[in-house]
Amino acid sequence: MADEGRAGPGDRTGVVPRESKTSEGPVVDKYNVEASEILANEALRLPITEAAPIYEQLLSVFPTAGKFWKQYVEAYMAVNNDDATKQIFSRCLLNCQLIPLWRCYIRFIRKTNEKKGAEGLEETKKAFEFMLNYVGTDISSGPVWMEYIAFLKSMPAMTAQEESLRMTAVRKIYQKAIVTPTHHVEQLWKDYENFENSVSRALAKGLLSEYQPKYNSARAVYRERKKYIDEIDWNMLAVPPTGSYKEEQQYLAWKKLLAFEKGNPQRIDSASAMRRVIFTYEQCLMYLYHYPDIWYDYATWHAKNGSVDSAVKTFQRALKALPDTDVLRYAYAELEESRGSIQPAKKIYESLLANGTNVSALTHIQFIRFLRRTEGVEAARKYFLDARKSPNCTYHVFVAYAMMAYCLDKDPKVAHNVFEAGLKRFMHEPGYILEYADFLCRLNDDRNVRALFERALSSLPPEESVEIWKRFGLFEQTYGDLASMLKVEQRRKEALSGTGEEGSSMLEGCLQDVVSRYSFMDLWPCSSKDLDHLARQEWLAKNVNRKIDKSNLGFGAASSGTDKGAGPTSTSKTNTSSKVIYPDTSRMVVYDPRQPTGSGFISGAVAPGLPALSGSIATSTVTSGGGTTKALDEILKLMPPALVAFIAHLPPVEGPSPDVDIVLSILLQSNIPNVQNAKTGLPPQQQPLAAGPGPTTSDLSASGRARSNQNSSTFRQSSKRKELERQEDDDTATVQSRPLPRDVFRLRQLQRSRGSASSQTGSAASGGSAFSGEPSGSSG
Repeated sequence: MADEGRAGPGDRTGVVPRESKTSEGPVVDKYNVEASEILANEALRLPITEAAPIYEQLLSVFPTAGKFWKQYVEAYMAVNNDDATKQIFSRCLLNCQLIPLWRCYIRFIRKTNEKKGAEGLEETKKAFEFMLNYVGTDISSGPVWMEYIAFLKSMPAMTAQEESLRMTAVRKIYQKAIVTPTHHVEQLWKDYENFENSVSRALAKGLLSEYQPKYNSARAVYRERKKYIDEIDWNMLAVPPTGSYKEEQQYLAWKKLLAFEKGNPQRIDSASAMRRVIFTYEQCLMYLYHYPDIWYDYATWHAKNGSVDSAVKTFQRALKALPDTDVLRYAYAELEESRGSIQPAKKIYESLLANGTNVSALTHIQFIRFLRRTEGVEAARKYFLDARKSPNCTYHVFVAYAMMAYCLDKDPKVAHNVFEAGLKRFMHEPGYILEYADFLCRLNDDRNVRALFERALSSLPPEESVEIWKRFGLFEQTYGDLASMLKVEQRRKEALSGTGEEGSSMLEGCLQDVVSRYSFMDLWPCSSKDLDHLARQEWLAKNVNRKIDKSNLGFGAASSGTDKGAGPTSTSKTNTSSKVIYPDTSRMVVYDPRQPTGSGFISGAVAPGLPALSGSIATSTVTSGGGTTKALDEILKLMPPALVAFIAHLPPVEGPSPDVDIVLSILLQSNIPNVQNAKTGLPPQQQPLAAGPGPTTSDLSASGRARSNQNSSTFRQSSKRKELERQEDDDTATVQSRPLPRDVFRLRQLQRSRGSASSQTGSAASGGSAFSGEPSGSSG
């Protein structure tokens, strides 16, 4: 492979996946699929001497990419380099069971043996048998079976005996092919019928009747199998899982296909069924090469079916593919230990410990347990003494060994000594203190438990002692009396009063403390409704000081949901009533219906090149140092013209918020671009329309009656029904509570009636109609 430090053949593309250095450090993107595809296409146009380093680099990243292997080997076949071709085939065939690659292999074998006579024919026959043994169950292997049959038929037969042997070999291959569910199973069956009838019609009748049910079963299984095969992307490259939707879909597709093959739907013999499952797993690993669970499933499937050696080989391949996945090493060691191979299992653990400073505490713990199981107490103790000197030895190692001595060795004295030794080193770890306290509680040593809590609380800062105080309180509820319980509770409040856990206002007692003292497991001294109420009140009391901070947020966007983890905990489900929203009262304006529209707001703010906006936009912007107009202009510049025109047609709003039905009605009525406007040649803002206040309820009724008289008889019944619905409504209802007409003819009539009314009163054209949504244009 070409040295990355110097310019190589692959540098011509400029997309070689390599390590690049940035200001934040080296960034490796070697699994860039697009760059790899471009690089492979570039290698096709290069001589093999320059393309070989590129292929080697690609295959080191994608070792199961059959298409890259095929390109690589065909490049050597093109220059007749047989030695290099054989070497490449030996590296890829067994791990890339892809039909195009194997057919390339057969083509190479036939080419190299075509001039060797009988010996070459025998070598070619062995190559066909070798290929069908591995990929003969592939759903796309039909052409391979046909090619092999054609090859057998073309073999010379000088005597009758040789002819008989040749026909027997052809019949045997046909009978294997017609029971394999492939795309060409029907064509193979027709060819088999013709073959048998050409040899002997009498013999053909019995053989065909014997294999007809087997062929029918294979054809039915093929149809089911094809449904699973079609869901798989056969062009994807094996990359580490990223959680993308496509990867999850491919993962599920492969799992379905594996489950289908494991069920043996064709009801064939167990050996043949196992070969099909093995082939499916091998193909799956070509694409899910970096998925440890697939490797584990493959190995455990081998072990469950009695092939432990194959399971061991699968684990070895998995560790080579994923060397940093420790869980596969533990599973491999478990397999070796379960079958009595202690030394191989020990070597696996030692390989985990060979990383030096990168060894995790979990590795030490698991090796101690392994030694305790396989070599006894003394071996485990000896390793623990060495492991505790390691710089990456955490308190977990001490806890694990102490509990092993207590539970397995039945030696509480050794366990106590280990905990005491660890206490000198991990006094600052609350988790270790709690584990030690649990151990002392098992010994019923309440005096030492209290001493441990006192020692820990005296050395830990208040913000790290929250859990210690909680456990201390629970301990006193179990082992202490009432006076000790109340004393520890008061001390806890005093100690935590300066932290964020509890405020100084919580120093006095509350009912929640009584509930915690007199509850047991899932039993509570009050109802779930009371628990919810107490939890909410406690949370509100703790966050009372945060209310001022949240009120500074713009437009009252703060709520209790922004404080993660601060919500109350109770036995009942959390409901929406526990969320408290604090509006920004400093930005609120008292609504007064007598106040004229636009009072205190910017009106008439128009962006360059855009139509004038109605009062709905003007009233929605608050003056703040003169910067709101500029902000509005910037927003309008970013909007599409159609959206700006729609916003400009919205009615003016004098209340706190517009009615949703009105907005939806405007949306339904708006025609952007307006066909009628396009015919007249006038822009939308110059179309004549009525202005002035919105119509009253009586106006709506009158206009409705006028329109119903003008309509044809086809619309009379629908108009009468709508008129009755209007009369049933309350006469004192506001305009916004009235549904707008959606019929185009009635809308136009309404626009004309409002336009004539506004022209008679001489109203100005500065505003827009609350119903039409179009700019008004009276002459004044």
